[in-house]
Amino acid sequence: CSSLISSQSSFFLTASTNPKAALKSKIVAEFRPQSLIDELLLYKRSEDQIELKEKQLSTMRVDVCSTETLKCLKGKA
Repeated sequence: CSSLISSQSSFFLTASTNPKAALKSKIVAEFRPQSLIDELLLYKRSEDQIELKEKQLSTMRVDVCSTETLKCLKGKA
């Protein structure tokens, strides 16, 4: 843990003397991955919906050979 802190402090000391490194450290420090978080939340909700529908279908007794039953299921989706 202390080696990590010392390596980070040496990085910031280098960044303060090197303008390009300072800019990079500023970009990293200000990075807010909100769009990534939003996409992951959307993906999670989608996965939850799929899981729910799979559970609902597994509890139903469906004759998959019946085209009428499949039409009804398709209409509900």
